[in-house]
Amino acid sequence: MAQPSQETSSRVGLHVNGRRHELDVDHRVTLLDLLREHLGLTGAKKGCDHGQCGACTVLVGGRRANSCLLLAVAQDGSHVTTVEGLADDARGPHPLQEAFVERDAFQCGYCTPGQLCSAAGLLAEAAADPGAADLSRTGIAESMSGNLCRCGAYPRIVDAVRDVAAASLGADPAGDGTPSPDAQSRTDAESHPPTESRPVTGTAPAQAAAAGQVVA
Repeated sequence: MAQPSQETSSRVGLHVNGRRHELDVDHRVTLLDLLREHLGLTGAKKGCDHGQCGACTVLVGGRRANSCLLLAVAQDGSHVTTVEGLADDARGPHPLQEAFVERDAFQCGYCTPGQLCSAAGLLAEAAADPGAADLSRTGIAESMSGNLCRCGAYPRIVDAVRDVAAASLGADPAGDGTPSPDAQSRTDAESHPPTESRPVTGTAPAQAAAAGQVVA
């Protein structure tokens, strides 16, 4: 493969998931393609490639960003976190990843990495400015409206984000007076006990999908 010339490329230094990388990058390469093609971090997905679906969402400087719209050379010196960087070797999966598994907040898993990064950014924004944060169901749905889910798992995604918001930020999970689907299901179950057991969900593949390890 021909190497890019100095006229069309530049040396770029990025901190990705806590590691420093320096690469010669063509001026036309997006941050998304740098992550996927140059660094092998395939968690961020290429969906629409126009910044409209959110599948490529990562954190740049702690803020949510559509990596398909950012030129890599313009991010020189930036700190980038992808879904692969959310988990911690000592702590294990990020609380959001655990909540997505518990709430069954995904189906095909394609949008899940972007949903997780967007949710992590949302919670960071809420922690930085609690007075401006709306962590009601409506508020979370609005804040994450840039992340599309083709499978329609939106209610469960909101539930998962609210669970973590309640645990980490002290947000009231029922503060808007709208019971979550699981809460309503538990109420119904108490009133009408089931006559037979139901199969248990939440398998190892499901955990892998929530961690962003889905087919590239």
